[in-house]
Amino acid sequence: MAKGEIAREYFLSGYNCAVSVALAFKEELGLEEEQIKRLTIAFGGGLARQRLTCGAVSAMAMVIGYAKSNGESRADIYPIVQQACKEFKEQVGSLICGELLSKKIAINTSPVPEERTKEYYVKRPCADMCYLAGEIAERYLAK
Repeated sequence: MAKGEIAREYFLSGYNCAVSVALAFKEELGLEEEQIKRLTIAFGGGLARQRLTCGAVSAMAMVIGYAKSNGESRADIYPIVQQACKEFKEQVGSLICGELLSKKIAINTSPVPEERTKEYYVKRPCADMCYLAGEIAERYLAK
């Protein structure tokens, strides 16, 4: 199964966007599922539901950075992550959670996550954002 589809399925099973994308790459990251969850949980909802950078984008950048960098040279990894973000933005119009959500729902920045209901999934684009971030990250890891 493609990484984008795996990320979407994680989101639809109840994980936030950042965790969902990162978990799709657990083998490539070489980390335990619990470690990935703890590393990425605060990025959901655009950094702890502040509706800033989309959590799926943050996880995409983390995955690419972890897999493609040596941990030292920013000059090597920044252009790659910038290009991946450019592709994401070209496809959906923004990297900002609040902008992506405002096309569908009223923005809520309460630190309390909404209950995951059928309506929750219908009214927001997050599963598709997870799919796209996973698909882009998968392509960049293959390069």
